[in-house]
Amino acid sequence: MSLPNEKLRFVVAIPARYAATRLPGKPLLAIAGEPMVLHVARRALAAGAAEVVVATDDARIADALRAAPVRVVMTRADHASGSDRLAECAERLRWSDDAIVVNLQGDEPLAPPAGVRAVAECLVASDAPMATLATAITSAKELFDPNCVKVVTRLDGHALYFSRAPLPWARDAFARTRDALPGAPNFLRHIGIYAYRAGFLRAFTRLAPTSAERAESLEQLRALEHGYGIAVRLTPEPFPGGVDTPEDLARVDAVLRLAHNAR
Repeated sequence: MSLPNEKLRFVVAIPARYAATRLPGKPLLAIAGEPMVLHVARRALAAGAAEVVVATDDARIADALRAAPVRVVMTRADHASGSDRLAECAERLRWSDDAIVVNLQGDEPLAPPAGVRAVAECLVASDAPMATLATAITSAKELFDPNCVKVVTRLDGHALYFSRAPLPWARDAFARTRDALPGAPNFLRHIGIYAYRAGFLRAFTRLAPTSAERAESLEQLRALEHGYGIAVRLTPEPFPGGVDTPEDLARVDAVLRLAHNAR
């Protein structure tokens, strides 16, 4: 697949923490016979990244990537979030303030390369210091699911708010029924991939956590509450769900085994 804007230069940084509550050692879990983090790195490389960096706290993850064309940076084990881990990366690798950094989570082995590139393009086209992706919500069940994060945008495409609640609230339609989506407005699900300028990434992790961020458990609200813009673009391709549970692992393993066998 050809990707537009071949001159776009960006780095994909993948935070990969060994410890996980539900799936310990998640980056190393086997999918189609290979560690999950390796599949994620390949998606980043296919997006046309100038460099792919895996930021990890465990030598076993570094060892699993030894033969891959990626850079591994050993980071502290006490980071509260992936963005904190990547901010340490930015300091250690001395990325320039205007370098474009895409934060691709280490549990997204099905992330479409076109989507990874699109979030970098979104940042370049915007005056915001941060960008992310969204996709249309297609069912009432999804809208009312608190695990599905919703985003409401301004007319210029910048985010107004992110929430686990069903937003915007269609007052009259939901007074009649909550079993079906009304014809309007267009409801958007947030996709948790971000692009930042490296200078903003460093600054963001120094900002004090905020009340809405704590209430919703959504780190991106910190940027909005401190007055920074977040550009939002619709993903050009579907983003299948990541791996959070054993069921997710089995689903992704089946998808990638099928893709491998079809070659």
